[in-house]
Amino acid sequence: MKVIHTALPGLLLLEPQVFGDARGFFFESYNKRAFQEASGVHADFVQDNYSRSSQNVLRGLHYQIHQPQGKLVRVLHGEIYDVVVDIRRSSPTFGQWLAFALSSESQHAAWIPAGYAHGFVVVSEFADVYYKATDYYAPRHERSLLWSDPDLAIDWPLSGAPIVSDKDARGLLLRQAETYD
Repeated sequence: MKVIHTALPGLLLLEPQVFGDARGFFFESYNKRAFQEASGVHADFVQDNYSRSSQNVLRGLHYQIHQPQGKLVRVLHGEIYDVVVDIRRSSPTFGQWLAFALSSESQHAAWIPAGYAHGFVVVSEFADVYYKATDYYAPRHERSLLWSDPDLAIDWPLSGAPIVSDKDARGLLLRQAETYD
C-alpha cells in the first residue's frame, strides 16, 4: 500500500497494490497491520457504512461534535468528488478544505481522521461508497456544515443543482458551527 500525504495534517490517500489479469483484479481493501505500518494510524474500526447515490447527490459536510469518527472511505462503484474540511480551531489549517476524486477505477481510499467535516458529490451515474468508522453513529451529536458556505468556497463539480437532504440544506456556516478545539 502506498500512502500519499496531503496538505491537511493526518488526511491520507491510500493506493492499494492491485493484482490484475484477464480474469479481473484482486487487492486487499483493508488489512489492519498493513494499514498501521504504512500510515502510522492505529484505528479501531467499530462500524462499516455503505451508501448508494445517484449523480449530483451531495452528502455532507458531516461530523460528530462528540464521539468524533475517523473514516476510511472507498468507492466500490462509480466516482465521487470527496471533500474534507479541517474544523479543529487549534489547527494551522482550520477552515481549509481539500478535495480529490475517489473512484472504483483508481481503487484509492481516503483516511479522514477525527476533527474534519466530510462530504462528497457523485460525479458518475451513481456511486457506491463504503467506509469504516472509528466510533458509532450518534445522531444527537451529528452536525453539518453548509455545503455552499461562501467562506469555504468549495468548488463542487456539479452538473446542475445538487440533490441534498433537508438536514444538509440546513447546515451551518463554519463561522456559526460548533467545532473542535
